[in-house]
Amino acid sequence: MISAEQLIATQLRAHEYLQNTGIILTPEEIARIEVADFGLGDLGVHGLQLITYINTSRVCAKELVLFPRQTCPEHRHPEIEGEPGKEETFRCRSGVVYLYVEGAATSDPQGRPPAGAASEYTVAHEIVLGPGEQYTIMPDTKHWFQAGDEGAVVSEFSTRSRDEFDIFTDDCIKRVTVVE
Repeated sequence: MISAEQLIATQLRAHEYLQNTGIILTPEEIARIEVADFGLGDLGVHGLQLITYINTSRVCAKELVLFPRQTCPEHRHPEIEGEPGKEETFRCRSGVVYLYVEGAATSDPQGRPPAGAASEYTVAHEIVLGPGEQYTIMPDTKHWFQAGDEGAVVSEFSTRSRDEFDIFTDDCIKRVTVVE
């Protein structure tokens, strides 16, 4: 849970990251920046800020903002009502993002699961994305990601997004943020 003041301050901070990357939002879009704390109450560690431009039955486009070392917890996008889970491509616009997917574990990863949560992060194949680099995550693939020391802005292009159905490795996570 976050306060209304924390929501507004975080939206404005995310907007600054987007502006510094050259991404311009309308005032209405700034007010729609979603702040995801995943129900863990520690945005500086577990969190994600995003703006969705379009989300139809066929396509979705978003900007993701991660503050320095902020982590989006491990999850997957499952099949829903016979429809394949979300396929998504991450394209880094600024900063560095450490993306972890299924596969052989990287021996000396640059990112780390948040303190005390290592058991909730089971995939360890590291993909490092810098500006202009991208990676596609196939449906129902476990993944998590973390910004580098300067934070990151990532454009996401995907099939239909139904994030409310994401399955997180940590059962305590709530995808929809509650604002007090």
